[in-house]
Amino acid sequence: MDTSSAPARGPLPDTTRAGDAVRTGGPSCGPGGHPRETDSPDTDSGPSRASRRRRTVLLLLALTAVTSATALVAGLLSWAPDPPEPARPLTVAEAERLAAMRVTNLRDLRAGLHVTVGAGAARTELVGWVDWSRPLLYLDVGGPGAGAERGLLQSAGPVLVTRPDPAAVPTPAAPPLVPPADRWRLHHLTPGAGLAPVLDLLLGLAADRPDPSPAIGGGDARWVARDVVAAGPVDVLQAPLPTAIPPSPGSAATGGTAATGPDGSTRYWLDRDGRLHKLVTRLPGVGPVTVLLNRIDRPTLCPVDALGGRPGLPRALTDGEHRRLDRLAARLRGQGGATLTLTAPVGTDTNLRGAGWLSWATRTAYVAVADLGVPGRRTLLRRGAAGLSRTDVPADAGGGGTAEAPGRPPFPVPAGSWRPTRSPRDDLDLLVDAAVAAAGPVALRGAAVRVREDLAAGRIVDVVELRTADARLRYWIDRDGLLRRVELHTGPGAWAQVDLSPAVVPRLNPPPHAAPPSGPPRPGAR
Repeated sequence: MDTSSAPARGPLPDTTRAGDAVRTGGPSCGPGGHPRETDSPDTDSGPSRASRRRRTVLLLLALTAVTSATALVAGLLSWAPDPPEPARPLTVAEAERLAAMRVTNLRDLRAGLHVTVGAGAARTELVGWVDWSRPLLYLDVGGPGAGAERGLLQSAGPVLVTRPDPAAVPTPAAPPLVPPADRWRLHHLTPGAGLAPVLDLLLGLAADRPDPSPAIGGGDARWVARDVVAAGPVDVLQAPLPTAIPPSPGSAATGGTAATGPDGSTRYWLDRDGRLHKLVTRLPGVGPVTVLLNRIDRPTLCPVDALGGRPGLPRALTDGEHRRLDRLAARLRGQGGATLTLTAPVGTDTNLRGAGWLSWATRTAYVAVADLGVPGRRTLLRRGAAGLSRTDVPADAGGGGTAEAPGRPPFPVPAGSWRPTRSPRDDLDLLVDAAVAAAGPVALRGAAVRVREDLAAGRIVDVVELRTADARLRYWIDRDGLLRRVELHTGPGAWAQVDLSPAVVPRLNPPPHAAPPSGPPRPGAR
């Protein structure tokens, strides 16, 4: 190609360095590496415009926050809660729930309890459980006003046993689910005073049929408020106590509507299913009472031995159990004898403990007995061929030990003013005689049923109940056919026990110069 005819051109611009500057994004540099000045008007205005936008946004946000806070404060100052709904008569559904409350409790069987009795320094706290199906109460009694009642308590209907613990801390706590086996005693509460009305109230909160409308207050029953408890929403209803529970003074007579106020009216916290969660009332001779029920804390309760132990499922004896019972007398005579310990709640003021020996071979027994109410005295009881006789001696001469755990009686049998037992015999005589008579004729035992399986001295036993015209006995027979315990249902409704441990016993000779009994004892007489 001939290039001589191309027009002459001047030198090309330095586009390479300009392009490099564009590609690197930095300013083009002049001689000596200094940046070249540019007259673009946008170079200094970009950053300042972004700063102005940020300041504007922050100012608007601050203004919005101040306005919102001012409006909130003004709203709070001018807000007033909605007035509570006024008390009103019960609707039909509410009346039905209240009438069925005690049936619902019986259907649910059990519930946890926290009961506050009184107020201030006289306050007593009861924590534990109620089993309405038996009925049975198992409570720890505490609080500053507990006094002599402090400790554990079990109540089965009219029979009340306690395990006093004066040194226990006053803070209420749930009792151990498996109750201690020792130190229980029959106790008496004065009707209408102390804790007696409270226990009646707790057991009276269950029934097998709904209360009739007049019994729940009729025109006096009212809806009071709505509330929320741990289990959920409830209605607070006001009505007198059911007729089966001792009424509060003036609750039905005055017809007032204030809750546990001057008229002593009762309030119930009931959920939609008719379950009671809280009750507040006043009881005569007691004062204010608050009952909190935990409807999900409902373990199976175990009555103590004085109340008969676990109820079990009574049934007829199997063939094997019949054979063990039939062979029991011969087995005991072959065994010879046993050491015994005795626990006998035979009266509200008479709780006996004892220790000694029993011989089935000679049909004799010799026991030192302590009364918890008279700890400095021992009663020596001897059962021989001539019958039962007793004498009283000081504790140090009667085997020593403590009233709760007396020692075995002195041996040989001391002389003294032994008194023969005359009819009718008391529960102590019947219990010792029944333990000796277990080696007697089978025909005298009456009808037998198996109550339950249990444990005695680490061995599995069958608890067999024998009912005669004069006594109600229980034999605890292990699988080897040995008798481990004899129980007697006593006059006050409790159970007394003689626990037996096979042993070689001393020859139990009659006491010197013992007076003969006035007449032959009547077996099983009360």
